[in-house]
Amino acid sequence: MNALLAALAFLTRLPLPARPFDARAQAASLAWYPAVGALLGALLWLLALLLHAWPPLLAAAVLLAAWVALTGALHLDGLADSADAWVGGLGDRERTLAIMKDPRSGPAGVTAVVLVLLLKFAALASLPHPGPALLLAPLLARAALALAFLATPYARAGGLGAALAQAPRGACALGVALAAAVALACGWRGALALAVTAGGFVAWRQACLRRLGGCTGDTCGALAELSETLVLAALAAAG
Repeated sequence: MNALLAALAFLTRLPLPARPFDARAQAASLAWYPAVGALLGALLWLLALLLHAWPPLLAAAVLLAAWVALTGALHLDGLADSADAWVGGLGDRERTLAIMKDPRSGPAGVTAVVLVLLLKFAALASLPHPGPALLLAPLLARAALALAFLATPYARAGGLGAALAQAPRGACALGVALAAAVALACGWRGALALAVTAGGFVAWRQACLRRLGGCTGDTCGALAELSETLVLAALAAAG
């Protein structure tokens, strides 16, 4: 239970009792990331049902605002830091890692956040029934995070992701497998969402290995945002 609460406390801004979590609970929380993604998706789907009579553009804007509020813009921050570091790092590992630690956002980071939010908004506004996409996007994005720590070395000593690198591999693999099974149970939409998430993960992992020799908390945040965007865009384009 501590592991689930740790995952909820880190990944969401849901009202939870304030409590400290030790390193063991934080590491074990990684296996619960897909479940937290499913919960976020279910809440967003419920909100979409409540907004079904609203104009599409307004409903999409409210859904996106709720999405950001529920997650506290956690992964958007990682996306911004990663974009700044990738552009400003000029191919150098140490320079890239140093820029990621800077809390300020530069032009590349701001641009990346604006483009991702724009793509998400356009996709939500284009989907006549966004419910399945709202479930699949956060579910598969957080499954991708669990897979990232299973399949990619952690490139920085310390940091928010250091504890997650010690997560129990069997439980995390089970969480990822269950997320994939849920996606496949959603029919062709789920299969498409799973395919684009897998393709995005492979490209992300190769980029991280080439530049850093592994992943960081910020690059994992970028992975979550890019995965959600890919799923929403693919399902909107497929109609």
